[in-house]
Amino acid sequence: MTTADRPEDGGGEQPIERLRATLRRIPNEPGVYRFLGDDGEVLYVGKAKALRKRVSSYLRRGGPAPTGRVTEMVARARDVEWVVTANESEALILEDNFIKEHRPPYNLRLRDDKSYPYIEITMADEWPRVRFMRGRHVPGNLYFGPYSSARKVRDTLELVGRIFPYRKCKGEKPGRSSGSPCLQHFIKRSLAPCDGRVSREEYMAVLGQAVDFLRGRLGDVEREIEHAMAAAAVAREFEIAGLLRDRLEAVRHVHERQTARIDSAEAFDVVGLYQGEPGANAQVFRVRDGAVVDRQTFYLDNAAGRDSQGVLEEFLLEYYWDGNGVPPLVVAPLQEGGAELAAVLGTRRGAAVEVRCAQRGPKRRLLALAQRNAELAGQVEVERIRRRRQSRVEALERLRDALGLADLPLRIECYDISNLGGDQVVGSMVVFEGGVAKKAHYRKFTLRDLEGQDDFAAMAEVLRRRFARMADAGAAAEGYDESFAARPSLIVVDGGKGQLSAALQAMREVGVDLPAIGLAKQREEVFVPGRADPLPLPEDDLASLLLQRIRDEAHRFAITFHRRRREAGLRQATIFEGLPQVGPVRRRKILEHFGTPERFLGASREELERVPGLPRKVARDIYAHLHKAG
Repeated sequence: MTTADRPEDGGGEQPIERLRATLRRIPNEPGVYRFLGDDGEVLYVGKAKALRKRVSSYLRRGGPAPTGRVTEMVARARDVEWVVTANESEALILEDNFIKEHRPPYNLRLRDDKSYPYIEITMADEWPRVRFMRGRHVPGNLYFGPYSSARKVRDTLELVGRIFPYRKCKGEKPGRSSGSPCLQHFIKRSLAPCDGRVSREEYMAVLGQAVDFLRGRLGDVEREIEHAMAAAAVAREFEIAGLLRDRLEAVRHVHERQTARIDSAEAFDVVGLYQGEPGANAQVFRVRDGAVVDRQTFYLDNAAGRDSQGVLEEFLLEYYWDGNGVPPLVVAPLQEGGAELAAVLGTRRGAAVEVRCAQRGPKRRLLALAQRNAELAGQVEVERIRRRRQSRVEALERLRDALGLADLPLRIECYDISNLGGDQVVGSMVVFEGGVAKKAHYRKFTLRDLEGQDDFAAMAEVLRRRFARMADAGAAAEGYDESFAARPSLIVVDGGKGQLSAALQAMREVGVDLPAIGLAKQREEVFVPGRADPLPLPEDDLASLLLQRIRDEAHRFAITFHRRRREAGLRQATIFEGLPQVGPVRRRKILEHFGTPERFLGASREELERVPGLPRKVARDIYAHLHKAG
């Protein structure tokens, strides 16, 4: 494998022209390419049979309109890197590694995939737990999912928890502070490892059955429980045999309810895909012991506009992110590249995996069913997006007409102030573009020089600082901020005539003339300049509802920032209280040096002595005081 050099800086050329100039250096060989943004951020990772041909498709002048958000991605790109590989299989593996490492924003993502829930089994614990989880996976633990909804996870946990008596307590170590077993033990839903009533081998055997159940191996679970029940009966342990009998009946009941069955004992997944605009829908049918034990539906954001085969390939890599849920066979409408994909999934699973498109028989019928479900769900989603888009346009049109604006208010900025008795005063700026929140453009303001509680002065300072940044945006490249540089169509301030007047005065001071309104909370009244009474805008009007949503978001953003600052201030006051010879000035120098109170607490004596402006003797006294106090 060889890696090409990064392209040289093109001086004053436009970024896209520099990228086009790079094309002649890119070889027409298999490999992986990466579009990079500012500061080397990886925007998108892709693989190609011919690198130059594939990269040039993003940069060609004219031609068909790009799909997805390709135009946006190319506009943000500042550089392109490539890696030549020996073949397509190697390129797929490298692409997968890069995506897992960088999580690029323009690669295929399960919509809101950060919030997709899993079932986690904490195998790192001495007595493992089975629990609901979101977020980063811990190496060594088992994961089942992703599930398409939190309710599906909780329903599954409730079912598994009723059948298998693993511990239900939340801590790393089992039990309560009192030392006595909890109610779960007395209703036969926990083996109570906290009280020494079960050995670890017995506990892990039950947990293993729960794992097999989650994997869909219900036949194996039934046989294992039957053998244990027979052994308990022979040993004349009839109470244990009775509990096992009840557990066996519960498993059989679940097995019998799975009516969608095929004449096969194989374990495999069937994946259907429907590609629409702006995204796609994927359906996953899990088949275990001849029964369809689960169905998941996922909406996919296809920002880079990949074709259906590329979307399907990337979805499978994303869905089987953790190797615990990979079955030995995946049936999917993949026309090519199945062997390379199977090799990657097999590496994750630790055993051979086959990925293919079924041509006949029950698997073909299940694939057609999955495809049909994906198509129906995708069409419903497209219609929902269309209705939401139409509703947003109508709301913007109603707002334009109500305020007498010349154009649609495509960019709306809303400002709010939050404080507690004049303490820790902060301001928020939220941005909605096209009626949709643009969170990357949200900004926060800390107001340190105000005395007392003066919401009007606070609002004026926030607007003054914001539009001073807009006026300076074109003059200074250093510190350029895309959000501050943008010119809003409408300004909304949280409050009535007083806050609106203060905002207008601040805008005049910096030479900005923009439409602005105030939105008072109590009666949802809309105030405009030059009018004493609020606009007669009904509360349930689409324009009014849009303004309320924007105002509520600004309030949420401001109060969240205020609470964080207040909590940080209380924490700092507690940490610095009683430190010898440390006043406000030295406290500020310490915090500026270390960044956070936690880093200060963990500093060594030598690190404390290196704080600028802090005498060495004082640093040694601080270190001795902290460690004396623990």
